[in-house]
Amino acid sequence: MKLKDQFRFVRQNMKKNKTRLFMTILATAIGCTFLIVLASVGFGLHKSIIQDVMEDSLVTEIQVHGKEEGEGNYQGVQDKDIQYFKEITGVKAVTRKQSLQQTPTYKTGEYTVQTETVSAYFPEEAKAGFELSEGRLPEKENEVVVGSSFADNLAKEPKEGENAFNEDGSMKEEYAYKGELVGKKFEMEVIKMEDGKEIKKSIPLTITGVTKKPSKEWLQIQTVFISEDLFKEVETFTGTPAGNPEQMEEAPVDTGRTYDKVSLYAKDVEAVTSINETLKDGNYMVYSIVNEMKQINMVFTILKIGLLFIGTIALIIASIGIYNTMTMAVTERAPDIGIMKAIGAHPKTIKRIFVLESSYIGLLGALFGTIVAYGISYAVNLALPLVLEIVFEEAPPEGLMLSYIPWSLTLISVAICLTVTIFSGWRPAKRATQVDVLKALRREV
Repeated sequence: MKLKDQFRFVRQNMKKNKTRLFMTILATAIGCTFLIVLASVGFGLHKSIIQDVMEDSLVTEIQVHGKEEGEGNYQGVQDKDIQYFKEITGVKAVTRKQSLQQTPTYKTGEYTVQTETVSAYFPEEAKAGFELSEGRLPEKENEVVVGSSFADNLAKEPKEGENAFNEDGSMKEEYAYKGELVGKKFEMEVIKMEDGKEIKKSIPLTITGVTKKPSKEWLQIQTVFISEDLFKEVETFTGTPAGNPEQMEEAPVDTGRTYDKVSLYAKDVEAVTSINETLKDGNYMVYSIVNEMKQINMVFTILKIGLLFIGTIALIIASIGIYNTMTMAVTERAPDIGIMKAIGAHPKTIKRIFVLESSYIGLLGALFGTIVAYGISYAVNLALPLVLEIVFEEAPPEGLMLSYIPWSLTLISVAICLTVTIFSGWRPAKRATQVDVLKALRREV
């Protein structure tokens, strides 16, 4: 019997008891749907968390927090370390930042604001991909870049007895700054203390750029990024490291400039691991988003395997129905089997026919189950924000995806479904080959 004829024979036999066939396919489809939807929760949460972690982090960034010099002795990153970092294979850029140890006042006309000030080495920042919403990076000593929220607190000085802010914390229209920032000239006012008196110095600045807004709306960046030369000018004025306005009783030991934040940027993601290992071998304390992603991936891989295992149990339960259907099919078709054997059909051919039938059931169940699973997944993701807002009266995190069905999950689920259904039809198929011809022709098994 040709394979084509075997398929035709299977389809004819399946039409004989449509109700039983429908219920068996339904049970298989429900099991497959349960498997896919259950596992999709693990895939969805994994995707949401990875997306959230990577939103404001560069995958190629490696932060260096210091170096361990002997047991319990930690040292900050200095110029000699930065020079070493640049020589490491795979490093594209090395950025360094240092915070000013006072909060300068920035003035332009009637508007003022006090905010954090940080020095940056802009040539390396350009290599690292410092993102701006407008303007350019500084090229001269007295040019600066300001944070995306810098203008939000830039305001006129309120008159005595007046308040520049509304009850909800927002600034009143008449006090808020509404002009352009790029190209605007400011005065940076720094101070130092001498004999209990406050001495001020104004340094003219020009804003050349504004940083890109972070993806998280609640994150406010008001920092002013100045050049290292300007940072040194403030230090010269105050006579203290990092521009601290208070004079120290004892002069600190000069061990070289120590930076508050140093980041290495790899040329590509593949280079991150080797750079991390090189730094750790040198006793540097490092942090990379890649390491965090590895831990997250490991946790969710275990979770997804567990969910797939639980979903497979539902399919195994459904396979009992397939086993029952195929066993009854063998009993009902005993005369047909007897005739096939009488005319010389090989036992393997008979066995293949029943395995094909159970495979048909599994394939149809997997097909319908997958379609329903995609529909449920779409409905869950659509309804989740509404449910959270109605029940918990709060908006869900941006980008939250409770259910996600990648192609890999679909293929895995279909493969599991077919495997389970084929095995459930294997025993009845084997029994069909053992039917006695004479008994079968007398319609007995």
